[in-house]
Amino acid sequence: MSSGWWRGISLTLAVLLLNVSLTFHNIWPTPAITWRGEISAELGAYLCLAALVGAARRRKSPFSRSALRILAIVWLLLVLGRYADVTATALFGRDINLYWDLRFIPDVVSLLAKAATVRLIVAVIGGILVGFGLLYALLRWALGRVATAVADSGERPLVGAIGLVLVALYAGRFYQPRLEAVPFAKPVTVTYGRQVRVAVRALTGSTAVAASPSMNSSLARVKGADVFLVFLESYGAVTFDRPAFAERLSAARAQLDAAIRETGRDVVSGFVESPTFGGSSWLAHISLMSGVEVRDPDTNALLMAQKRETLVSTFKHAGYRTVALMPGLWQAWPEGAFYGFDEIYGGARLEYLGPQFGWFDIPDEFALAKFDAEETNVESRKPLFMFFPTISTHTPFRPTPPYQPDWPRMLTDRPFDQSDLDRAFDQQADWLNMGPSYVDAMAYSYATLAGYLRKNADRDLVMIVLGDHQPPALVSGEGAPWDVPVHVITSRRDVLDRLRLYWFREGLTPKRPLVGRMHRLLPVLLDAF
Repeated sequence: MSSGWWRGISLTLAVLLLNVSLTFHNIWPTPAITWRGEISAELGAYLCLAALVGAARRRKSPFSRSALRILAIVWLLLVLGRYADVTATALFGRDINLYWDLRFIPDVVSLLAKAATVRLIVAVIGGILVGFGLLYALLRWALGRVATAVADSGERPLVGAIGLVLVALYAGRFYQPRLEAVPFAKPVTVTYGRQVRVAVRALTGSTAVAASPSMNSSLARVKGADVFLVFLESYGAVTFDRPAFAERLSAARAQLDAAIRETGRDVVSGFVESPTFGGSSWLAHISLMSGVEVRDPDTNALLMAQKRETLVSTFKHAGYRTVALMPGLWQAWPEGAFYGFDEIYGGARLEYLGPQFGWFDIPDEFALAKFDAEETNVESRKPLFMFFPTISTHTPFRPTPPYQPDWPRMLTDRPFDQSDLDRAFDQQADWLNMGPSYVDAMAYSYATLAGYLRKNADRDLVMIVLGDHQPPALVSGEGAPWDVPVHVITSRRDVLDRLRLYWFREGLTPKRPLVGRMHRLLPVLLDAF
């Protein structure tokens, strides 16, 4: 093969590599990528720039070695931005926000490290380092090959012409509708620009916090009853919307429905739209309990810095003892001061003695058993308002704790039979197909709720059970709505009758239209109560 043919092939490969590196898409529901034939506007800009610099420097190389290294690093950052943009949407169901999300990376890394073996951690870190090194080398070669081409008077016009055509086609899309058919990918620089604008708004304090709704409620319809607000982790509309999930959960739902009916209670259900998707549960918690829509950590922080009435304070003013049952809490919790709970049961406070499950160690069933032992099995107590964000259905959903019908045994250091433990720990998370493990975890939650209702058949109880957000998009699918189910379980028929006026329906199966967004559920509940 002649040197001219080889130069042509190598230049083509270099340009194609640079283009694909900024135009790939995610292969749902995996971290893998694919190319759909799109074109990069940034590539056109680079080819034009390189040709201009090459023409100005004539026979000299247009870029020094240090300049090429800087270019390769900048291009690598563009590639990472593209990967974060397309993969976050596919796997987590929402756009990435660098200003808000980067601060949580240490927490995510610590959780991943806790769930993985040392060998896996080393392999992942090693693979990432090798991958970055290989990607940098490929980009450095491709950028260098283009630089070599524009230093050659024979190749420079071709490179410049390609760049000029790409830039003209991209710019023309804004003026000629027919050119919109040319398959350009969204520029990564636009993505980074949006991130900068978000960060500037946050740093300048331009994020406004809406006013609180009226918290006036006599609570006459729930007076004397214990009121539980149970946020089921990752309990999303997908459990009803996806036929395969709904079918596999039908038996567990039937058991929960039977427990409700057999204990003299009824249930109504609906859908609400969560302010978050695939994570950041606290945004759903504070949106509901404050009645203010909170969709980002900065609004969350600004709201907590203010003195606001909440669902917690409303019950506290009515003479209730307010308790937060938080088995996943192992660090400082500034929200506790904002809400003003009388008691907070974090992970250490619960003193769990059994085997550890998942990222947060403590099974939900134990948390409820411990709560009863500490708070309900006492004489002459006040009625209770309890806030309980569960953790046993947290990603990656395995190992799932076995359900223990003997609730008192949960408080011992041997809460499970060894055979049940072996089966639980033999089931490892499949990160490429998490649907089955998600369904198993949700079935465990249904069983726990059913068992708790039967265990407390004689208690006057109003239980609000709802999801905090949909599971990540690798479970719920691309383009899934942000809807979550909400159920209200009680023997107080007047409460349920009132809720039926707000698109709640009889039974455990919610129907659309939505009751509303998460924050608008608070006035509905206060009215019903």
